[in-house]
Amino acid sequence: MIGIQQCKNRSEDKNSEQSKKSSISETTIQQVKDSLVKKYGDGRKKLIEKGVTQAAALWFDSDGTSEDFSKFCNENYLGTDSMREAIFQKIQHQFEVLNGNFNRITIGLMEPLHLDKGEVLPIDEMFGGYNVSSHLTDDFFTNKIAFVTILNFPSYSLKEKNEKGSSWNRQQWAYARLGDIFSSRVPADVIQKISETLTAADTYISEYNIFMGNLIDKNNKTYFPKDLKLISHWGLRDELKSHYSDTEGLQKQKIIYNVIKHIIYQDIPESVINSDKYLWDPEKNKLFGNGKEIKFTPEPNKRYEHLLNVFKTNKAVDPYSPQYPTYIQRKFDGEMEIPQEEVEKNFTDFISSPQVKEVATLISKRLRRNLEPFDIWYDGFKLRSTISETELTNVVKTKYPAKDKFQQDLPLILQKLGFTSEKSNEITSHISVDASRGAGHAWGSEMHGDNAHLRTRVGKDGMDYKGYNIAVHEFGHTVEQTLSLYDMDYYAMKGVPNTAFTEALAFIFQKRDLELLGIKNTEPAKFDIMVLDNFWACYEIMGVSLVDMQVWKWLYQNPNATPAQLKEQVIFIAKEIWNKYYSPVFGTKDEPILAIYSHMIDSPLYLSNYPMGHLIDFQIEKQIKDKNFATEIQRIYTQGRLIPQIWMKGAVGKEISIEPMLDATTEALKKVK
Repeated sequence: MIGIQQCKNRSEDKNSEQSKKSSISETTIQQVKDSLVKKYGDGRKKLIEKGVTQAAALWFDSDGTSEDFSKFCNENYLGTDSMREAIFQKIQHQFEVLNGNFNRITIGLMEPLHLDKGEVLPIDEMFGGYNVSSHLTDDFFTNKIAFVTILNFPSYSLKEKNEKGSSWNRQQWAYARLGDIFSSRVPADVIQKISETLTAADTYISEYNIFMGNLIDKNNKTYFPKDLKLISHWGLRDELKSHYSDTEGLQKQKIIYNVIKHIIYQDIPESVINSDKYLWDPEKNKLFGNGKEIKFTPEPNKRYEHLLNVFKTNKAVDPYSPQYPTYIQRKFDGEMEIPQEEVEKNFTDFISSPQVKEVATLISKRLRRNLEPFDIWYDGFKLRSTISETELTNVVKTKYPAKDKFQQDLPLILQKLGFTSEKSNEITSHISVDASRGAGHAWGSEMHGDNAHLRTRVGKDGMDYKGYNIAVHEFGHTVEQTLSLYDMDYYAMKGVPNTAFTEALAFIFQKRDLELLGIKNTEPAKFDIMVLDNFWACYEIMGVSLVDMQVWKWLYQNPNATPAQLKEQVIFIAKEIWNKYYSPVFGTKDEPILAIYSHMIDSPLYLSNYPMGHLIDFQIEKQIKDKNFATEIQRIYTQGRLIPQIWMKGAVGKEISIEPMLDATTEALKKVK
């Protein structure tokens, strides 16, 4: 009986797989094409061929017979411009209704995980992991809405968009973006599993805090305030960056770097994660309770277990995505719309440039010491590096004792940046400020009438400088999210080409954080210093991004790896990239620091958006220099979701390139001492 049941299960699985494959013959496809061309003319031939071919590829046995397919196409093809325009308006409106309300529900379900509202319970993770839109694709193929869309608004490959996009008008671009919606047919259970896995990884990261007042050196000395709790990696990194003007700064930085290494190696005592119960010496990796050393259990490769789960659930989409059959292709060609090979080449060319050693030499002179591995986060090109963080925090806490005070100040912040009072109030009326459980993030709106959410950490005694700095960054995101929704001609064009472009505006805002506090930068060479700051930030994050990309390539080659094997490989890749591109500059080998970024765990292949964002940010800064900030930002960020290079040409007249920053760095090095 067991054998019979196993055969039955395999048979059912096989039948299920067959039902998810197209059975429309080439003969039927050609007959449908010929019929429609004959009816509507040769002028629509290419569009008809593309729509029919794509619809046939996703028409499964469960959708009907070949005769059903032929009948459907002949009845639902829109053969006039007016009919096509009318249906387009209907579809994009209804997608705004769906996306907007799904987004609003998701934000509500995720609140216990994202906002600082007490203890996270298992039921919170269950609700947070629920993807309310997971059945949308299945449902819309079943009721044939997806096929109407594909047939009349087919998708275009990245190659086609690059070749044809420059000549398209706004309507043609909007039609093409509508065509992107149904380029694959992923089952609801696969989508739901991805949501659950990412939520679990995000919760793991959001709750990964280190109590800094419990860190000691070999002499049992503490260096940090008792109540300082920092999230990995953001909080640890930003704390490290804040100590370049501190007399004990180097010692504090070394302690933080030891913490970072233990997180990467997963030999960190599990009992110090999000707990202040014990004292911990990160240098010796020793744990103390009641004045005595105690044995501990290291974290059991949880970090890499989450990464592996995220890989597996995303890889499960591969069979259902014929256009982009790997997650790497979906992320770069499909989402970023820049090929992965091109991104990787830009990064390796940049971090191999001769300017790297010149800037590193300048930093070493300014520090009056040899570089340490953590100096990839050198922050001395910013005005704030000359002001103690305690002083900055005092200013911020006085100004923003609660999140509501920051909310009230948003219009004034925009006015300081040159926005009119009317436009400032209009934009900020669509932005809500929340106290974040994690490091902070922005969550945009998906429909008119709803708000974007700006989230940052706010303590019981007010916002500290780190929280403020993150808040200004996230404010840049929410301004972009609001402009690119409310000032857009077509809903289908809402947004920007990819996440790097919204990161660029967030960086542009973040760099002005002190200016917005009323602390002026009177440095004559401030533009050149900004150039060097941007350059060094790119050098750091490009290496991190290369680790991220190489890890995903390795995972595809080794899909059955264990968490322990993955940990070993991540560390190996991080050291390999360090030794090739960083060791010649820093003088140390086999450093794992490039593997610390939390994005690797809960935001798969997101990291490349940061260096791309820095490149875009720099070219935009050059464009808006000596111009009205608000006018240029509104012009640039209301172009909509064109592909990256066309958007960039519209913004600054040139494509994205590493050359402008490299050239500017060469010039800046001549002026900054």
